[in-house]
Amino acid sequence: MSDRGRAPGSAKRFRIALVGCGRISERHFEAIAERPELELVGVCDEIPERARVASEKWGAPAFTSYATMLAEVPADVVAICTPSGLHPRHGIMAAERGMHVICEKPMATRLEEADALVRACDEAGVSLFVVKQNRLNPAIQLLKRSVDAGRFGRIYLANTTVRWNRPQSYYDAAPWRGTWEFDGGAFMNQASHYVDMIQWLVGPVESVIAKTATLARRIESEDTGVAILRFRNGALGTIEVTMLTYPRNMEGSVTIIGERGTVKVGGTALNRIEHWEFDEYADIDREAELLKGAPNPVSVYGSGHRPYYENVVRALRGEAPPGTDGREGRKSLELILGIYESARAEREIALPLRAFSREGQHA
Repeated sequence: MSDRGRAPGSAKRFRIALVGCGRISERHFEAIAERPELELVGVCDEIPERARVASEKWGAPAFTSYATMLAEVPADVVAICTPSGLHPRHGIMAAERGMHVICEKPMATRLEEADALVRACDEAGVSLFVVKQNRLNPAIQLLKRSVDAGRFGRIYLANTTVRWNRPQSYYDAAPWRGTWEFDGGAFMNQASHYVDMIQWLVGPVESVIAKTATLARRIESEDTGVAILRFRNGALGTIEVTMLTYPRNMEGSVTIIGERGTVKVGGTALNRIEHWEFDEYADIDREAELLKGAPNPVSVYGSGHRPYYENVVRALRGEAPPGTDGREGRKSLELILGIYESARAEREIALPLRAFSREGQHA
């Protein structure tokens, strides 16, 4: 069965377990707690203290072995919040036990591993959800509706900018951060949602040329990079990413410029409309005006995990398709790997790609 979702089930509640009790897990725990249809039945982290704290706070049994949790906990769904390089392995283990998979971004660090995860879920007949919560930010939803309605006319230029700060202490706090095997760099980790956003809004990318650099952080991967995109529809695009902004996170934005409209959604993380102008007025512009004065949340994660889990529940009940399944989640990973290959090879790279190794070389 495809990872577009299982057939409708009769269950009113779904039992969910979570592995990886680090930074992002809090957003998942909060969203799960707000859904009466979901019951948290297990938490797992290889660091015992993390597992214990999550267990006590959210009221579910703690495990330090993922395999043990899968064997002992009768879960319907597993949420995977472990380091990126472990996502495919952990997702496949859950799928092989007949459990649906919710996978944090990116779904893998290699295309062949992403494909293996999709294939495992297909063969097991379970759903695969890849978390892209920023697509659900209110300002982004208005922008997407405007793009889909053709309000921009021909799109000429698209840009996404991530000017954040990750000090050396951030990378030192977890040895997997900034490694090629488990994390990737600024494009793969911090800017993953932004790479997804630009291709989701404007369309498939035809080719990319990029430069990356490790300028200040002691890590294997990049802390800064730029990429120039050519979209299949003829538009050009740019992606600018750095983790070196002084002294704190400054901007996470996307801008689209077309023949009949210009929009910038910015703030710290795609949560504030900074410019909104079209040649003709539409009802949606009234909604956009209200968001121009919206507060800018401190969290770079936004508030999209809550509506994301609403879609998960509806999809599991057969009431809606997954908002972002494995095949949809793969698209941004392919573009990121294209960026890495371009930077490594110092040339323009055409998409789609063949499979890549973690170091950006063809497998």
